[in-house]
Amino acid sequence: MKSLHWIAGLMGLCAASGAVAQSPAAAPASVEAARFVQAGRLLADPATGRVEQNKTLVIRDGRVAEIRDGFVGEGEGAVVDLRNAFVLPGLIDSHVHLTGEQNPNSRLEEVTQSPADQAMVGAGFARKTLMAGFTTVADLGAENSAIFALREAVKRGDVVGPRIIAAGSAVAVHGGHGDANGFRADILHLLSPESVCSGADDCMRAVRLQVRSGADIIKITATGGVLSNTAAGLAQQFSDDELAAIIGAAHRMGRQVTAHAHGVDGINAFLKAGGDSVEHGTYLDAESIRLFKRPGTYLVPTLLAGDFVARIAASPGNFFTPAQTAKALEIGPKMLDMARRAHDGGVRIAFGTDTGVSAHGDNAQEFALLVKAGLSPLEAIQAATVAAAEHLRIGDQAGKITVGMPADIVAVSGDPLTDVRALEKMRFVMKGGTVYRAE
Repeated sequence: MKSLHWIAGLMGLCAASGAVAQSPAAAPASVEAARFVQAGRLLADPATGRVEQNKTLVIRDGRVAEIRDGFVGEGEGAVVDLRNAFVLPGLIDSHVHLTGEQNPNSRLEEVTQSPADQAMVGAGFARKTLMAGFTTVADLGAENSAIFALREAVKRGDVVGPRIIAAGSAVAVHGGHGDANGFRADILHLLSPESVCSGADDCMRAVRLQVRSGADIIKITATGGVLSNTAAGLAQQFSDDELAAIIGAAHRMGRQVTAHAHGVDGINAFLKAGGDSVEHGTYLDAESIRLFKRPGTYLVPTLLAGDFVARIAASPGNFFTPAQTAKALEIGPKMLDMARRAHDGGVRIAFGTDTGVSAHGDNAQEFALLVKAGLSPLEAIQAATVAAAEHLRIGDQAGKITVGMPADIVAVSGDPLTDVRALEKMRFVMKGGTVYRAE
């Protein structure tokens, strides 16, 4: 493709450093030369829905320095020719699990992979995620040392991946979703994380330990879950007092709280206790929709996870346990209708996939499912940009392309406002001013 006019070509652009050779007329080596991204169609701020034509993004020191009219930059620095592309902000996935992926050996991996192994596995999945156009993710459940090490490695540039907001281990009840289940008693004792708790005081302890360990956000399992290997249902698992203690402790330490929740009793109890967002939300009702109207409260529907587990559970190659299979067949088909009712009710929706249940790199398949649930293509894009940025409280770092913001920029060949599946094939990915994908 003729779309990149680099002085020194593309060699090394996908390295962790991402350095681009400067032109002979560039500034001294200590000052980064400007890069010019020529955009044929530009959706700089998805909140407006306005697509601008023939713009050039001027990138300096990893940030957007200017947005100029027309195609400029030839002879001034490295030029990226995206004149025939649709350019938009880097995408945000509000719910992933980078350090693993569901497969027939998943239960064995729980007892054979060390945290170091998981971090290394996560490095590969982080790269896949970035190449799929997701420049920011929230990882909502992984062994503490593995995911926090991966987060810091990406920050340093040692590992290629998206910006990571990490919860670490979920705060969960003993024996519930988020605890170890389905192994011998002595193995369960070894696998159960410190974030598992019972009673209000113990649950405050669990939150504080997660903050001390490095959690950016607190993830809790307010109800049972599909992939926990226990027949404990999908209803509320924390008591109301425990929920209040968790949310109060987290908020006092400057952390928002998001809840894995399927059953309506757990959804509503969590929202009434002041929780910030709900992952999944399968059995939400009219009362839930009313509670979601509290300012700043979001639903993350994770339709791809529901679609994936239902397909696996119904397939000849089903690798789920009997307990997992029963729950997957129950909730998978219900999630599209849930998202449709939430959208019709005016619930704020942020994009999230629960990837790690489904395959890493396939995150963009969530867009078509959101549209199937009744969102317009623009609303689906907003969910993965400005809405997700507001939900994760990073609106000054991600979600739009404006002067002063980090240069997180992606591009596709088609028009995602007409066919949202265009986002499933990325042509160009830049994160923080570094090009990682160019086709």
